[in-house]
Amino acid sequence: MPPHAGHKFLMDFAASFCDEVTVLVCSLPTDPIPGGLRYRWVRELAPGLTVHHLADEMPQDPTQSDRFWPLWREAILRCEPRGIDFVFASEPYGERLAAELGARFIPVDLHRQIVPCSGTAIRSDPMAHWAMIPECVRPYFVKRVCLVGPESSGKSTLAARLAARFNTVRAWEHARPLLDLKAGRCDAEDIPVIAQSQTAIEDVMARRANRVLFCDTSVLLTKVWSDVLFSAVPPAVADVAARVRYDLALLLAPDIPWVDDSQRYFPNQDDRDRFFERCRVELERVGQPYVVISGTFEEREERAVEAVRRATGIAPVVDPPAPVVMAGGNGR
Repeated sequence: MPPHAGHKFLMDFAASFCDEVTVLVCSLPTDPIPGGLRYRWVRELAPGLTVHHLADEMPQDPTQSDRFWPLWREAILRCEPRGIDFVFASEPYGERLAAELGARFIPVDLHRQIVPCSGTAIRSDPMAHWAMIPECVRPYFVKRVCLVGPESSGKSTLAARLAARFNTVRAWEHARPLLDLKAGRCDAEDIPVIAQSQTAIEDVMARRANRVLFCDTSVLLTKVWSDVLFSAVPPAVADVAARVRYDLALLLAPDIPWVDDSQRYFPNQDDRDRFFERCRVELERVGQPYVVISGTFEEREERAVEAVRRATGIAPVVDPPAPVVMAGGNGR
């Protein structure tokens, strides 16, 4: 179902062989991955080729219709009425399809010796076949873990260490560079921009992630900050915060020393505790699975690694790095 390295090889081969190539993305309404999404993926993977999305409810096997082959011939010729000269496929059915179209069959890696993968294998265990999943498809399968909690609770430090432990990347807190331009001051009109920036950085980094992406805050936390600072939340931000979901949220307890910087507001422990509870309430309100992380930096890291492993099924691949000094932001 998902486009993979084998499909990419097939399209590249056809593009090298022919002057013009037409690719058909066929889907059914019951497909687990929407056909429109697969169509967009293939268009990105094959920018110089003509890509059609065939969404007709076509028979998937000759036993389903006496007119199986004529129906497919007619559907293909509707997409490419000039006719077909060659059919490229990595499956044996390509030979019969080519005959129906009056074309020549060009088999490409029928025995999966060049690109040893299949859509079935990727669907059953995408993490085990990560190298075969194109960059544009990976965000669909990547596991996402966000870190939330009060300011100065070690979110940025822990996100960086987890990314190192799992040999992946993190989506950093994008509010910080935005507010650095304003000497750390946050105004109400900044909230929608912060939320949009955070969503954008997560989407971009999901393409670069190795199976799991660690997000050094979330739009849900932006919503909490907006409510705390301005007693109001922009509707667009509230809408995104209500819809976004992660495989796991790590809620960091404010049980480590508060460190001042140009973008922090609440040194008082009671204020930090109240903010922590607001985060907890918000996570539970939207039904977001979460685990509370507390203790020393070393304890937090090991507890977080175990929580991520249990939630995602992905094991860390790197030994614990050397201790580092905490450096982070508010997590707006």
